[in-house]
Order: sequence, then structure tokens, then C-alpha cells
Amino acid sequence: MSPELYLSYPSAFLIGLLGSTHCLGMCGGISASLSMALPVGSGFRFRQSLMLLAFNFGRIASYAVIAAGVALLSTSAADQWAELGGVLRTIAGLLLILMGLSMAQWWQGIRYVERLGAPVWAKLSPLTRRLLPVRHPGQALALGVLWGWLPCGLIYSTLGWAALQPTVGSAALTMVFFGLGTLPSMLATGYAAGWIKGLQGNRLFRKGTAVMLIVFGLWTLPLTAFMSH
Repeated sequence: MSPELYLSYPSAFLIGLLGSTHCLGMCGGISASLSMALPVGSGFRFRQSLMLLAFNFGRIASYAVIAAGVALLSTSAADQWAELGGVLRTIAGLLLILMGLSMAQWWQGIRYVERLGAPVWAKLSPLTRRLLPVRHPGQALALGVLWGWLPCGLIYSTLGWAALQPTVGSAALTMVFFGLGTLPSMLATGYAAGWIKGLQGNRLFRKGTAVMLIVFGLWTLPLTAFMSH
């Protein structure tokens, strides 16, 4: 695969940032609940920050682990099928387009893709309930690790990009940058849940970010017409 196929880390960060309103719907509730479970008093902000950072660190760590697994599989397969890079990039572009259509509420076809992860989540979701209510950062970290496996079209879209990376480490790092892109909104949900909820419901903001995600997806497609080497 040629170097131009590889998603730059700033681009992964930007995808996470643009798509973070979708993350609010998927993970925002649990992030806000971490703050609400804490007793108000001396040191509240410090304890709140520890909880939110631990949860999000666990979540991003899971993204990196999943990306490493996907990269191992795709690298092995690429040794047998030289055209796999073009196929993966095409899939990644289409998934980003579907994600944008979903965020704009024009079409919810991404939900069919999210169902692919349902069997794994069915096994893990009972474990998350055992960690609630969260009382210390260790529980928040464990909850984040489990929550990172929640079926999510935006994650799957970026995993398609991560699979194009030349090494397993760079694939994992791509998802770390993606996760860091989602971090501002996720932290803000814990600190200012009401304001973020209003932003999420803003039709113009939602459709603007959706269009940018669609543009990201379209940008990939002309380069992926089953490249021959």
C-alpha cells in the first residue's frame, strides 16, 4: 500500500472532533452520570476530573486494542490480496458517508453496520452494570475499557482507516488520536451536560458537522477504485 493511503493522525483527531456529537448520544449519558454520582463538597472538581479522565482513558485504550487487532488481520490478509488496501479505503469512505448521513438525520443506514458489534456488546454489557454506581477512578477506568466496545458507526468508520496503517502500532495510534478528538466533548459532558446537550440538539451545528464527515468520506473514494500495483 502506498503512503498516500495512510490517514494522518491530525485527520483522525479531526474525525473524532467532528463526530463527537454522535459520541455524546452513545457515551455522553454515562460520562455525565459519573459526575452526578459524586457527593458535592470539598475537592469535588478534582474527584470529578479524575473520574472523567479515568473513564475516557479506558475508552480510548479499548479503541487502540481493537485497532491493533484489526490491523493484524488486515496485514495478514494483505499479504494474500494486494487489492485489499483499496477495498479497505473504499469501505472506510463509505462508512464515513453513512455516519454523516446519520448525524444529519437524513438516513440511518449506519445502524445496520453497528449491529455487527452487537454480539460482543451483549457479552460485555452485563459487566458494565456491575460497575455501577461508580465510586472511585479504578471503577471508572474499568467501565471505560468496557464501554469502548460499544457498537458505534463512527468508531467502525475510523477503524477502516486504521486498518490501512503500515504497522500495528500506527493503527493503534490512529485510534488514540481519534479518541483524543472525542475527548473535549466527552469531558464537557461531565462538566456542563446541559450546555452540551443544547449544542447536540442544534440543527445547524449537527448538519454542518455531518456534511464535513461526508466530505471526508467522499475525499477517499476517487482514490480507491481497486488500485492495481
